[in-house]
Amino acid sequence: MAQEKVFNRWLVLLGAIPIQLCLGAIYAWSVFTPALKEAPFNFSATQTQVVFSVGLATFAVVMVLAGRWQAKVGPRKVAFIGGLLLGLGYVLAKFLGTSFLGQVICIGLIGGAGIGLGYVCPIAVGIKWFPDKKGLITGLAVAGFGFGALIWIKLAGSWGHLISSMGVLNVFGLYGIIFFVIVALGSIVMINPPAGWKPAGWKPPEAGTKTGRNIHGADMGPGQMLRTPQFYMLWVIFIFCAMAGLMTIGIIKLFGIDALQQGGYSAAEASAIAGTAMAVFYSLANGIGRIAWGTISDAIGRKAAIFLMAAIQGVMMLLFFQMGGAPALFYLGAAIIGFNFGANFALFPAATADFFGSANVGQNYGWMFTAYGVGGIVGPIMAGIFRDAGSFTPAFIISGILCLVAAVIALLTRPPKS
Repeated sequence: MAQEKVFNRWLVLLGAIPIQLCLGAIYAWSVFTPALKEAPFNFSATQTQVVFSVGLATFAVVMVLAGRWQAKVGPRKVAFIGGLLLGLGYVLAKFLGTSFLGQVICIGLIGGAGIGLGYVCPIAVGIKWFPDKKGLITGLAVAGFGFGALIWIKLAGSWGHLISSMGVLNVFGLYGIIFFVIVALGSIVMINPPAGWKPAGWKPPEAGTKTGRNIHGADMGPGQMLRTPQFYMLWVIFIFCAMAGLMTIGIIKLFGIDALQQGGYSAAEASAIAGTAMAVFYSLANGIGRIAWGTISDAIGRKAAIFLMAAIQGVMMLLFFQMGGAPALFYLGAAIIGFNFGANFALFPAATADFFGSANVGQNYGWMFTAYGVGGIVGPIMAGIFRDAGSFTPAFIISGILCLVAAVIALLTRPPKS
């Protein structure tokens, strides 16, 4: 209790949000893709999505290492190094990013590694300081990741006009410096509570209850968790749901331009509408969804929330490719998909803590988060390949069906018994 008087646990949240605002820059990638298809880059649609997918996959793989590392050396140091790598990757891209390989290495590998190191720390620390509000605090801690896309998209585009005035490579360099400074400052308050700490007046829920942990209430390490079928059921659900959202993030501007031009809009009008759908409707809904779904899951339980999110997302993916030609429907679809996509980052960390215990959640969620990397490789690259072959439509249909399959798996998932 003395520690809480010295360190206000809400400071963790104040540090987490600016960190996540910077890490969420990867979701602003679509704002760069139209320029990357032109000189001096001349990337194909598939190549633009490969850079994005490598970043997502590296992010997910490094999360596993980051979860273990922060448990040994503390979250403050890991978060700081994450900011350093993220900033370095973007700064190097200023000098090496003219080539496809240069962007894959700088943005995808180095920048993605920085995101993976930084992302896990606010989640692991937040769940330990807020065992009484796991869903809500996880949603708040990662909300900045979703909102961050709005800031970086708008600065690069219609607010700051940075891409048109500075060029893509100079924007990369500027963003890299900003990312390092902000993440470094946020890392200062990434501090774990003392062992065994609990909020005043809070009692852990009884094992086996809706909001409780696994039936025996035991804390599992990664080795134990990876031997349970429940891990793989949650992991597959996460893959399918993340795949739908990440695919949409990566292609939403290119898809919107295609669909709106087919609906009779000029190239300039289509680009402006698609940019608004991406930067405002999708990004804002993504951030709001992280908070809202975390709160919803605390009320109705993680399983019910995951089922509901996956089912709604599946229906929307099956409808969205038919909505793209009309601005109002395009905005609505982008907002709903973004809202549901944001749910993943509140629901799965909290579900990991519920099913396998909070003590090792940083390490355990690193393994769970590899699902995001799989979805980030398959979804965007699949969409790019279909687009280069003629149409985005098959990618939306496949993603929609897989989300509905995820909803069924969620209904069948039970907490582990031991």
